[in-house]
Amino acid sequence: MPAALLHLPEDTWLPRATEHRTRVEHFAAPFLERRSTGRRHPVEDFLFTYYTEKPGRLRRWNPGTGVVLLGEAAAERAAWKHHRRLGAGVTFDPAAFMAERRRTVQFAHSILAGAAANPGRFSCFGLHEWAMAYKSEDNGVRHDYLPLRLGAAGTDAVVESHRIRCTHIDAFRFYTPQAVPLNEVQPTRETQSALDQPGCLHANMDLYKWAYKLSAAVPGELLLATFELAWDIRTMDMRASPYDLGDWGYTPIRIETAEGKAEYVARQKDFAERSQVLRARLLAVAEDLLGADAHD
Repeated sequence: MPAALLHLPEDTWLPRATEHRTRVEHFAAPFLERRSTGRRHPVEDFLFTYYTEKPGRLRRWNPGTGVVLLGEAAAERAAWKHHRRLGAGVTFDPAAFMAERRRTVQFAHSILAGAAANPGRFSCFGLHEWAMAYKSEDNGVRHDYLPLRLGAAGTDAVVESHRIRCTHIDAFRFYTPQAVPLNEVQPTRETQSALDQPGCLHANMDLYKWAYKLSAAVPGELLLATFELAWDIRTMDMRASPYDLGDWGYTPIRIETAEGKAEYVARQKDFAERSQVLRARLLAVAEDLLGADAHD
């Protein structure tokens, strides 16, 4: 934790909070409108349905640890969980947070540190999505409102003609039963910190999950950076998937071709670079929380 607290007057921090909310609304408002009318979007709904952070909480800007927010607009935060009044302002209370979420922080630190240290792998070509649709004539299709670009037999042929090397448990667990033994790695929750690596799209999308699980200790700007990275990755993930998203305006990355593989790897490496910067910042937040907790 910072040795000295930073006191921010309202005219300094409130514009940052307003900008944060505006950025969130760009993504959240269309999702909420679709949800109210029962419509679905295969790309843009994902961060609000697969992940557990709700739009209302995502709209909340936080300055991170060691900051006291001043002014009338800060007063409501005194009632927020893991916050407390301090003098004329309100601040995040890391001790209260750690008393309740210590194991979460420890686990997040383990996953972040493991992925940061492991070498990136760039030969999966997004085949995890294809493995989830393998033998669809027996299992049905995971996204049943989306057509398969190559049909059921064509999708199966792509899976069967490639090596499948997914290292991420939360992609692997959605494989069809017939695809499970085809994966050269059998990831588990216990091996996640050893297997997560910066070339993995799902591990990099999960930076958003670790950001919101570290709660108000994470500055809003960092939280949204992880969200926007996950948004970009999800877009690429589905473009490289076996589904035809032409009706939604997405052109496919045809990973069954040499050109598609090359495009996939180039984008994957760009995401790896972006993710490592954000991963290091989240890891520093987790280490600060654990360090302060050890001295309490």
